[in-house]
Amino acid sequence: MNFEEKIVQLEKIVVQMEDGKLTLEENLKSFEEGVRLTKECQKELTEAEQKVKKLLNLDENGMPITEDF
Repeated sequence: MNFEEKIVQLEKIVVQMEDGKLTLEENLKSFEEGVRLTKECQKELTEAEQKVKKLLNLDENGMPITEDF
């Protein structure tokens, strides 16, 4: 699942939980899934931020300096 799909899934989880029709067990399961997805998204955002920071570094010829993670 890519980043955008994870965000859509998180939005669905929030809507379901706000609806108030889930059982306590279903809410807990949804909450756990939401936490997992949030952590994965945060990791991807952090990696993207690091890559952007690296791309902003230029060498003596004005070319971006990049490194693999």
